[in-house]
Amino acid sequence: MTMTSLLVPDLAGKSVLITGASTGIGAALAVAFANQGASVGLHYNSSADAARKLASEIEGAGGKVALIKADATRSEEMERTVEETAAAFGRLDGLVNNAGGMVARLSYAAMTDEHYDAVMDLNARSVLAASRAAIPHLKAAGGGFIINTTSIAARNGASNGAGIYGSSKAFIANVTRGMAKELIPFGIRVNAVAPGVITTPFHERYSTAEQMQAALSTIPQGRHGTPEDCVGVYLFLASNMLSPYIIGQEIEVNGGQLMP
Repeated sequence: MTMTSLLVPDLAGKSVLITGASTGIGAALAVAFANQGASVGLHYNSSADAARKLASEIEGAGGKVALIKADATRSEEMERTVEETAAAFGRLDGLVNNAGGMVARLSYAAMTDEHYDAVMDLNARSVLAASRAAIPHLKAAGGGFIINTTSIAARNGASNGAGIYGSSKAFIANVTRGMAKELIPFGIRVNAVAPGVITTPFHERYSTAEQMQAALSTIPQGRHGTPEDCVGVYLFLASNMLSPYIIGQEIEVNGGQLMP
């Protein structure tokens, strides 16, 4: 990885925490924000080797990164992640709530309380905890941004066995709107990005080749997305220069699979 010329000048020098940043979309975002001259809090949990390799590449290219391990399902762990990022760089200007997962494919009929708790803790509680901890730092910085990662599943009911995952993402979509109203008086812009079918370890873990092929047939652009396809919209929403009057929005990145 090599550092590229700065494309979004108002992101240079910012401090940004990206949760779930060791692989997939989060990893692409860590590289992208570092390439813009931002200092990156790189949160991970189970993918330690991938996280360390990514942090090493960012630093090798001249970027600044703080590597932080934490269990996203535990509020106190996400609060610590925020505090360690702010302490590492002396401030916090932005938060990307990207940590999440399906946990397992399970039908509504087979769902247990334990599965519900695991999915909601990972996809919903983590966002609330990290955001709550970040707000005082963003206020102290004079404003900033929060970008939540939702999913196409938040709007279309999700694929078989992913219903609770989709519902957890729909919860975050509404949290995004409520938080946007609450925080804009402090100059904190809150938005969300809803990826479609993106080729990441997420689908390697939870989707069969047959399911991926079936999804492909519903995408007008004729291909699955990549993590890099998602990067531009996050940078756009992070930039107060490019999106100063955009709050509470959920931007779809899905190759036309869903056009709400």
